[in-house]
Amino acid sequence: MIPVERCLGFILTLLICFSSPTHAKQEYMVGAGDVLTVTVYGYDDMKATVRVNDNGEIQVPLLGPVRVADMPISEIALLIQQKYADGYLTNPQVNVFINEFRSKKAVILGQVAKPGVYELSGQTTFLELISKAGGLTEKAGDTATITHKGSEKQNDSSETINIKELTEGGNLKENFEIQDDDNIVINTAGLCYVSGEVKKPDAYKIDKNTTVIKAITLAGGFTGKAKQESVTIVRIVDGAKVTIPDVQMDGAVYPDDIIIINESFF
Repeated sequence: MIPVERCLGFILTLLICFSSPTHAKQEYMVGAGDVLTVTVYGYDDMKATVRVNDNGEIQVPLLGPVRVADMPISEIALLIQQKYADGYLTNPQVNVFINEFRSKKAVILGQVAKPGVYELSGQTTFLELISKAGGLTEKAGDTATITHKGSEKQNDSSETINIKELTEGGNLKENFEIQDDDNIVINTAGLCYVSGEVKKPDAYKIDKNTTVIKAITLAGGFTGKAKQESVTIVRIVDGAKVTIPDVQMDGAVYPDDIIIINESFF
């Protein structure tokens, strides 16, 4: 039988390979630090591999400095082609490629294997960034928070990504395109603790749909000594511990709840 973790990993891989961001797509905008290769068809000696400097310029053979910052590759090629055609070459055919992406970066933190700063190699989706960061940890929750850096006239804005809907439900609307300077936090899952007369006492991930009986099922079910009609929850309410006896099996479970299955003495 294939482990659940491998199945989920396979699903995540498929989503990364075949999905694209559903939010507005745009060409990658070149910035300082990117390395470009410029070629002119029929003029091999004019091939140049150049880095975009801090002023947003590259050095192009015959032309000297050409400003390319905040332009897509297609426009850069057309611009250089027009400049060459203006008294330098007859009917030039120019191609521009990106060798290294260095100008756009995003930060991913929280429950991923390798949190940190990552360069964005062209259009990068949320799932692709998770893959770069080594995947989700076992403590990852069902949501992520993505914060977009504002401009001088706009404040930062944030959105919530429903990871569960994306990876399990296939809702590609949640596969946001990551932008330069985005900050992504993979939230930690809520946990409850199941103890007493269950087969596998431990901490378990929960969501908003988790009930008492579901939590007990996650813990392997009742032991033969369990008093099934006597289940107690210890819950934090307004900073204080509250004991709730004889809870209903369909009652909701909240993060940090301690579910205690009492022993039957008969």
